[in-house]
Amino acid sequence: MKAVSEKKGEKAKNDSTEEIWKLTLYVAGQTPKSITAFTNLKKICEEHLAGKYRIEVIDLLRNPQLAKKDQIIAIPTLVRKLPEPLKKIIGDLANTERVLVGLDISSGP
Repeated sequence: MKAVSEKKGEKAKNDSTEEIWKLTLYVAGQTPKSITAFTNLKKICEEHLAGKYRIEVIDLLRNPQLAKKDQIIAIPTLVRKLPEPLKKIIGDLANTERVLVGLDISSGP
């Protein structure tokens, strides 16, 4: 009986994680462009993915080896890891429409 309830809990946990958008923003230090990119990303996420996103910021000045993992060639770069497929957007994310299209976030009703 206990195993059944654990499985139900596990399934519920899996269902909830499927809806979480996992975004990684690669930056190089706290430059104005990096700060702008994070601010723009946070604003877009709050407006279009409220409560179902997770942002990880990776500073390549501190962890340069992590750039290879996602093949980062420019900064700032936003990588959408979940939901799949993986997508990348380079720049300060100031063009909201471009970011929405790049991330496949529908802005319509």
